[in-house]
Amino acid sequence: MPIFEYQCKECNLKYEILHKSSEKQEDIICPDCHSGKHIKLISNFSTSVSGSSDSCPDGSCSMNYGGGCQGGRCSFN
Repeated sequence: MPIFEYQCKECNLKYEILHKSSEKQEDIICPDCHSGKHIKLISNFSTSVSGSSDSCPDGSCSMNYGGGCQGGRCSFN
């Protein structure tokens, strides 16, 4: 189940709730003031990259994120 972040319109508290995305919005209440008035916030997320940091020990390796003009070899030049 994903974690969703909300902000209460009554007391301004930001809180997170672990629930199914299909759960009714009316059933969600503020844990502080028990108001049902809230807005759903867009939460940041993070990812982890696995691998050895030894593959680029001096930090000079270039990362390939795909797309764009890599190394200046682009038809827009």
